[in-house]
Amino acid sequence: MGEHQVKFIENLEQKKRFVHHLLNDVQAMDHMIKERMFEKGIQRVGSEQEFCVVDSHFRPSMHGPEVLDSIKDDHFTSEIARFNLEINLDPSELTTNCFAQAEIQLRELLEKAKYVASNTNDKILLAGILPTIRKTELELEYMTPNPRYYALNDALRRARGSDFELHIYGVDELTIKHQSVLFEGCNTSFQIHLQIAPEEFAEQYNWAQAIAGPLLSCATNSPLLLGKELWSETRIALFRQSIDIRGASYQIRQREPRVNFGNHWLKESITEIYKEDISRFTMLLYKEIEEESLEMVRNGNIPDLTALKLHNGTVYRWNRPCYGVADGVAHLRIENRYIPSGPTVNDEISNFAFWVGLMKGMPEKFKKIWNLMDIEEARNNFIKAARYGIESEFMWMGKQCSARELLRDELLPIARVGLQKVNIDKADIDKYLGIIERRINGVTSSQWMVRNFRNLKKNHSIDDSLVYLTSKIYDNQSTSKPVSEWENIADGKKHYINSVYERVNQIMTTDLYTVSENDLVELVYYVMQWTNISHMPVENKNDELVGIITKADLQENWSENKDESITVKELMVKEPMTVGPTTNVKDAKRIMDAKNIGCLPVIVKNKLVGIITRDDLLKIDL
Repeated sequence: MGEHQVKFIENLEQKKRFVHHLLNDVQAMDHMIKERMFEKGIQRVGSEQEFCVVDSHFRPSMHGPEVLDSIKDDHFTSEIARFNLEINLDPSELTTNCFAQAEIQLRELLEKAKYVASNTNDKILLAGILPTIRKTELELEYMTPNPRYYALNDALRRARGSDFELHIYGVDELTIKHQSVLFEGCNTSFQIHLQIAPEEFAEQYNWAQAIAGPLLSCATNSPLLLGKELWSETRIALFRQSIDIRGASYQIRQREPRVNFGNHWLKESITEIYKEDISRFTMLLYKEIEEESLEMVRNGNIPDLTALKLHNGTVYRWNRPCYGVADGVAHLRIENRYIPSGPTVNDEISNFAFWVGLMKGMPEKFKKIWNLMDIEEARNNFIKAARYGIESEFMWMGKQCSARELLRDELLPIARVGLQKVNIDKADIDKYLGIIERRINGVTSSQWMVRNFRNLKKNHSIDDSLVYLTSKIYDNQSTSKPVSEWENIADGKKHYINSVYERVNQIMTTDLYTVSENDLVELVYYVMQWTNISHMPVENKNDELVGIITKADLQENWSENKDESITVKELMVKEPMTVGPTTNVKDAKRIMDAKNIGCLPVIVKNKLVGIITRDDLLKIDL
């Protein structure tokens, strides 16, 4: 999430000072490119591993900050959610065994995190989206206590002026409102960096855009969110919508989201992107800056470009341009942000090697890619890959082809040539591209998760299925086998699941039949018979819970005379007992026992979100 000592821009004077530095920074970068003030003769790669901290029941843990404090290692840093942390691997020169060394360091650092997390009975898990996350774990209490995160949350909420909204349609549909940016904390990625020479940046960035869809299609690892089966890589839709500050309008107007793919091929320079982002997106964050970057570069000095980096950190391109300074030497790089965390270290490093190999193996004919492919095709391929994964159909340089065909027949050979060009050890090329090839010809992580989640649901509740699925992901990660070698969970079998049922939202039913208070009782009578349900919540025109009607009410007061004119309002129980999603399950049972009732509607701000019945309680061990 970048620089931590920042705050929301609160007044015109702060904005003036920040804009002054921002414009200076862009001009300074143009000057540096013109005068060739960037590192030459070497190319480096780097990566960032985001991971989840989960408790002994594979739920999000609150202990991330404590784990970070105990690790005492500068490679580790916080993330926006308390249950996420990040590892920054050391940059290395792109040659010989750099990927093998990255794998070794990553495993060592993950082992260190596992050891420290075990002190609080927590575990470390690699997942694009942790399957067991619930909405209650996305409230502000789960935000890491860091000034930047609160400043970003306040800035985005003020800019939007209303609650954020999610609407993701996949196999299931998720429509929900939320009050903070913490939904972004569901996303856990493996971000990879490649240093690029300034004079090659435009053609390399364009190529990175072109290959983004195909590469993502074989790397997907985030098909589940809040118990819903959505996109193969749900992170793409979730991240975009979770911090979207655009409001709906009655007018047709093109407005770019802060999370975006991009609308243009680059023609000359990296600063084209920075200039567009400054033109399009409001400055959100601010910090005091002393350096005068334009004056510095004119005097032959290397500036930090603090304002430019800060603004760039609030615009989330999936291929993000980056500027950095190490030991007084400036460099440019592309940060690939769309690859998910997991499912194993082997899979991640293979994705890393595949991407770098593709970048270095770019055929000469693709240097002026705008003559061969529209940017809209590249963007459409990216969205298809996020939705459908390896099952996607792409438009590639004027022809239609399947993801598997394009990856296997064209892109894998390009990647092999690219890795050979930078002298990567042959054994490492064979190892990492072999893992990619077996995944392309076999099963991706999203496919494995969906297949096994569907099977588990046949014999378990959704909540139990998610817990058991996550436990098996953890077990498989411990073996180091890439996902293409994972065995399926036994089909049609009842598994022992050591779940702890503390809150109502773990067992409540959310797929509900409801009626209006003005509906005819006759309709309710037949709906209950058809659906074999015994309790039906009643809502008013504002979708607020106003009552409940039961099969027992109908049998006692209507079934004999069957008066067709009676409405629900006349028979329903008004102001029924209710609970909230975080109510303790044992407390809910005590209420039902004391009041001798068979169900409890679950509400938030008088809006129905679920229902818990005695049948639900019988399924668990209290």
